[in-house]
Amino acid sequence: MHIWTAGLKMPPGMSNVVGMNENSAIYDVAVVGGGPAGLAAAIAVAQSGARTALIARRSPYADNRTTALLGGSIDFLQRLEVWPNCKDRATELRVMRLVDDTGRLIRAPEVKFSCDEIGLDVFGYNIENRALVSALEERAANLSGLTRFDDEAAAINSGEDAVSIEFVSAKPLSARLVVGADGRHSLCREAAGIAVRHRDLQQSALTFNVSHSRPHRNISTEFHTPHGPCVFVPLPGSRSSVVWVSEPREAERLMSLSDEELSDAVEARSHSILGQMRVEPGRSRFPLVIEQPANFAKARTVLAGEAAHVLPPIGAQGLNMGLRDAADIADIVRDALAAGEDPGSADALGRYASARRPDVMSRTLAIDLANRSLLSAFLPMQSLRAAGLHLIGSFGPLRRLAMREGLAPSWRSSRAGLGVTETSTARSI
Repeated sequence: MHIWTAGLKMPPGMSNVVGMNENSAIYDVAVVGGGPAGLAAAIAVAQSGARTALIARRSPYADNRTTALLGGSIDFLQRLEVWPNCKDRATELRVMRLVDDTGRLIRAPEVKFSCDEIGLDVFGYNIENRALVSALEERAANLSGLTRFDDEAAAINSGEDAVSIEFVSAKPLSARLVVGADGRHSLCREAAGIAVRHRDLQQSALTFNVSHSRPHRNISTEFHTPHGPCVFVPLPGSRSSVVWVSEPREAERLMSLSDEELSDAVEARSHSILGQMRVEPGRSRFPLVIEQPANFAKARTVLAGEAAHVLPPIGAQGLNMGLRDAADIADIVRDALAAGEDPGSADALGRYASARRPDVMSRTLAIDLANRSLLSAFLPMQSLRAAGLHLIGSFGPLRRLAMREGLAPSWRSSRAGLGVTETSTARSI
């Protein structure tokens, strides 16, 4: 394993670093986790001028899931010089349809959102996660200020002036700030003593890709069923990614079907709007939960990605929030270093927590309420949901507000730096 150490100096007050020895490298920031959020955070922090370590095993990304990158996520990836290397493998999202397919007595009308109604060429792009990760990996490898440790963090110990990270097979390193982007079972979160609230939604999602005989016309369609949404999101060519949420037993049954049987089932679920469907190889099934940490930052550690928030796949919010995590971390590190401050200080951690809390909590609340209202058998709740969607669909100003807020929180639109304007995905792309 190659460890780059040129130019690394011990900051003042580092004599009490936990687990430090003469050969330890001192970094401004160490990012733990090599998923999309971790890679984006490492790149953004390194571009901010911080001496950055990325701790993540290099391994093929085998997951066939996709992500709908919305609003400022594309702008952020542009600034990271990542988007040009994966744009040709992504598909524009121009229209989003919500279709009530519950079969209930009280049903909501169909709602259609079109990007041109709010002056955009696209809402965003749908891309396979492995294509996005490949582009992020390529950019990370070309940054001289970013050191990659192809290893796993075995233990993390916080000291007064730095955090020591022990590896499975190498000498430890120390950093003034740790970014925990190591997933929902985060070692970083546990080491920082951050508790997490967990709620099982008693739903499961089946994800897979399909080819179809009719063009998708860049329209994403979400069918609302009594057990959760079934979403068809465009991919390059006559292909779409599918996220089918249902009861755990039903998801298990669908998972066990042959490709031909699942093709017939998903075509029926879509009411054949895309014609004949053929399921592509590779499918995944996972339980739906909501997880929120008690804190977003503590003990020289900030959380990002699924270490900071786990949501059901509704409204394409998960990774988009993870990229906003990365942007905010880079902003705060850049500002701290420019002011001669410690990026892992209590003040810096407090700024990160203040930046992320309203975004994560508001998105979590909105998604949870949307999911609960769909699943509810309570007639007044069904009536409220139907009335709300009817109002959004028929009242232009409210519909446009919903579209803008769905892309990103409006209060972020004035932020500068790497936390770029979140609704500018328009004519310039």
